[in-house]
Parts: sequence; C-alpha cells; structure tokens
Amino acid sequence: MNRFRFTLLAICLVLFYLGKSDIELFWNNRTPLSVDVANLHGTPPQDWLTVTGGALDMEQAISTSGSLDLDALLVPLRVSGSTAPFTVLVETRAPDLLQLFTDYYFKQTTIEEQRAYLDAHYEAFHPQVEITGMVVSGLIASGNRDKLATVAKETGLNVSEQVIFLSEGQTPPTWRGFFFVAMALLGMVKFVQMGRKKEENPPQGEIEEAEFKEEM
Repeated sequence: MNRFRFTLLAICLVLFYLGKSDIELFWNNRTPLSVDVANLHGTPPQDWLTVTGGALDMEQAISTSGSLDLDALLVPLRVSGSTAPFTVLVETRAPDLLQLFTDYYFKQTTIEEQRAYLDAHYEAFHPQVEITGMVVSGLIASGNRDKLATVAKETGLNVSEQVIFLSEGQTPPTWRGFFFVAMALLGMVKFVQMGRKKEENPPQGEIEEAEFKEEM
C-alpha cells in the first residue's frame, strides 16, 4: 500500500511540474513576437516567434526521417548575403517543400538532371519567408531537439553552437498545462485520503501487535 501511495505521489509531482511549465509557456507567449532572423543569436526573446528577413535554403534541407517516407524537413534559414553559420533551423511539414525535396533528390537520377532542376526552380529553393512557430525547447521537447541537433551534425551543416530550432506552425499548449495540474492535484488529494484511511483502519497485523503490547 505504501509503495503504491508514494508511486502515486511521484507521478503527481511530475505532472505538476510539467503542467506548471506549460502554463508558464502559455502565459509568456500570448502572441508571437516578430523578430528579424539577423537578430536571433543565443537565447531567443520568447518561445513563440514570427521570424522575418530570411530565406530558406532548400539546397541544404535534411529529411528528419532518413527514409523515402518524408515526415518533415530541417531547413536552414539564411540571412541574405551572409556566410556565417546558420543560427536558425526550421522544422517544416509544408507539402510544397516536401514535394520539392522529393522531386529533386528522388526523381532526378543524375547530377546533371539535379542541376537542371535546381536552375529551373531556383527561386523555389530559396524562398523569402516569414516563419511563425515555436522554439523547440523545454523538458517535453528536449528529446525532439536532441534528435534534430544530431541530424544536423551528422550531415555536416554549418550551424552555430547555439542554433535555434523553430517548429513551423506550432503554437503554445493552451489547455494541457491546466489539465496536468488538475490531475496532479486530484492525485495528491487521493494520496492524502489513502493515508487517512490507513490511519483509521490499520492492517490486521498492526492491530494484533498493539493488542499484544497491551497484554504485556
């Protein structure tokens, strides 16, 4: 019984921590903050951003799945005219970009065909964009961020040590944090009730031991 109670308490504490983090994320990101990509260095000013002034570099895009079944792409966001390491990598699931990537890498069978395709679609490979999304950070997203960082390093992308991963189209969680906190509080109430019930109705062994001590 005690083991179950304290397992319940541990789960409640984890839920409370996750819920509190989500609520803070929601509270601090009511609207996306517009920022120029040239000004993004190190820790971003907030987690929900609209990044302007950059161009996607589809020539260096990476498939995050590593297979023909594309799920998402990791695309560098380039500052116009800059050769510095990339400071922002965008995780995108835009259908048009996935199709462009597929056509270039899997339907052009020779280097000459790929060069011709790139020349014919150069603007599509370097679109000026305004990207709105969430910075990949925090405890819940840490696994995804580590995966993206590993993919970027394995492919040799020239990225900054403090590169920012931006998940296009993602928004702050609205209700998840409140749900986690509510479940944590209910669990804690249950934990207290179980403790009181144990005090009111001790196990038979404890009763017999108490009676034996009284007889002594």
